Amino acid sequence: MRKKWLPVVLSLAMVVPAITACTSGNSEDNNEERVLRVAVSSDYGDDGEYFRQQFTEIYEYANPKVKIEIVPVVDSSMYRYGGYINNKEGAETPDPIVKLKEIMQGENPPDVVMVNLNELQELITENLLQPLDPLISTDKFDIADIVPAVTEGLKSASPDGKLYALSPTFSSSALVYNRKIFDDAGVAYPQDNMTWDQIFDLARRVAKTEGEKRIYGFSFSSQGYPDFMTANTYYASPLGLTTFTEEVDKLTVDSDQWEKVWTTLIQLEKDKILPSQLDYNDQAFMQSKQSSEDNPFGYDDFMSGRLAMGIMNYGELSRIDNANKNAANYKNFIPIEYNAVTMPSHAEKPGAVAGIGLNGIMGINAKAGNSKDAWSFLKFINGQDWARSKAKSNYQLLSRKSYIKTREGSDLNMDAFLNVKPIVDSSNDFYKVYRKYPNIYMVQSLGQQEYMQALQGNKSIRDALKSWQTQGDSMLQQMKDDPNGNIQMGVSSAVRAY
Repeated sequence: MRKKWLPVVLSLAMVVPAITACTSGNSEDNNEERVLRVAVSSDYGDDGEYFRQQFTEIYEYANPKVKIEIVPVVDSSMYRYGGYINNKEGAETPDPIVKLKEIMQGENPPDVVMVNLNELQELITENLLQPLDPLISTDKFDIADIVPAVTEGLKSASPDGKLYALSPTFSSSALVYNRKIFDDAGVAYPQDNMTWDQIFDLARRVAKTEGEKRIYGFSFSSQGYPDFMTANTYYASPLGLTTFTEEVDKLTVDSDQWEKVWTTLIQLEKDKILPSQLDYNDQAFMQSKQSSEDNPFGYDDFMSGRLAMGIMNYGELSRIDNANKNAANYKNFIPIEYNAVTMPSHAEKPGAVAGIGLNGIMGINAKAGNSKDAWSFLKFINGQDWARSKAKSNYQLLSRKSYIKTREGSDLNMDAFLNVKPIVDSSNDFYKVYRKYPNIYMVQSLGQQEYMQALQGNKSIRDALKSWQTQGDSMLQQMKDDPNGNIQMGVSSAVRAY
C-alpha cells in the first residue's frame, strides 16, 4: 500500500482551488452523485491505487460528487513478466484487447478507457471511441500548448487524422553525449538530425582502447551490453524491417536487408566501437566494470567515462544530474558535462526513429453512459492545472509545452526529446504478435543465439540468419499447434514456456 505523504496533500491544497471552477458543472450537477467508470487495459494492480495516484486523486478531491470506479480488463494474477499466461486449469487467457472491446460494448460499459497506442488504433478503426475534435472546439480547449509529437502521434493512430484520445505525459529518448570525450579527441560534437552512418563515423573517431582502459564510441544503452531487442528496436525497426510476416506464420529475417544490418552491428562490436558481449570474456576489463569505492559507477559505461554517446530516455538523465550534484561524496568521480541531440535516422528513412512513447492515453467510450464527466476528466488530466501540479518532475515529460522546464543548471537541448513523433506500425508490430503468441520471446532468444554465433565467427552472418529463419518457422508452427506447450529449439533441446 502506497502512503500518501504530506507533499501530496500540500499539492492538492494548492491546486484544487484553481481547478474547482474548471472541473465543476452547474449546481444541480454538483448535488448529484455520479459514477465515472474507467477501464484500464494495462496492469495497475487490483485496486487501481497506482492509477488513482497518477491520474485521479486531484480530480476526485475537486469533484467530491464524482466517484471514479476502476474497471480492470484482465486479472492481474495472470500477468507475468510483461505477458499474459494461462490459468491453473489450462484455459486460455483472454486477449486483453478483445476483453476490453467486450467490456466497452457490454452492460454498464466504462465511460473512459486507457490504452496504449496500438490498442488505440484498433478501437478507432472499429468506431468504439468518441471523436474529441467537436468537444475540443465547443469548449475551446487549448491543445495548441500540447507538444506536437503527442498530438501528431495520437492522430497517426486514426485513419481520418482526428483526435480520439489525449495523453498527459510522454517518454522520449535522445542521443546523449559526453562533451569531455569529444573535446579530448578533438572531434566535433554530434548534431541534430544526423544519420546512423554519421554517428557511427563519429563513434569510430572517439573510441579508444589503451590496455584495460576503453572508451566506446556509441551504445544503444548506457549500462552494459545492450540486449538484442533494444538494438533491433532502435536500429532495424525504423527501416521497416520486420521479424515476422503479417500473418505471423513465418519469419522474414533471411533477407539482404537483415544481413546488412547484422553486418554493420557485428563489425562495430568486433572493432570495439560498441560494447559487445565478447567483452564479458575479458576478465581484466570486466574487473574495471565493477563498482567500488574508487569506481562508484563502474556498472554504468556513460557515468564511468567509458562511453562517448548513448541512447537514453529522458528520465535516465536524473541519474547523471544527481551524481553531479553529489560529486563531492563520490571518490574519483568527476561531474559529467553532457548534452543531447535527436536520435539518428537512416539516410533512406530520414526522420524515422524509435524511442518515444505516449503515457496515459485515454479516450471516451462511444457507448459511455456518463460522457459529460468523462470529457471533464479528460480535460482536467490534460489541462494546465494538472500539468502545473506535476511540473517539478525530472523523470517524465509533460505533454503541455508550457510546463516542460529546462533542467536546473543545465543547457540541455530539450528539442532533442521533443522534436520526434511516435509511429504506429499496424502491419506487423511486436505487441500484436506477443498477444497472439505469449511465448514468442523464445523466437527472439533464438535470434540472439544466432547473432552470437555470427559475432564469434562460428557461422557466416547469412547462415546465422538462415538458421534463425528455419528454426523460428518451426517454433511458430509449434506455437500454433500448442501456444503454451513445450517449444523445441533446434533438434535436441526443449524449453518449457511458463
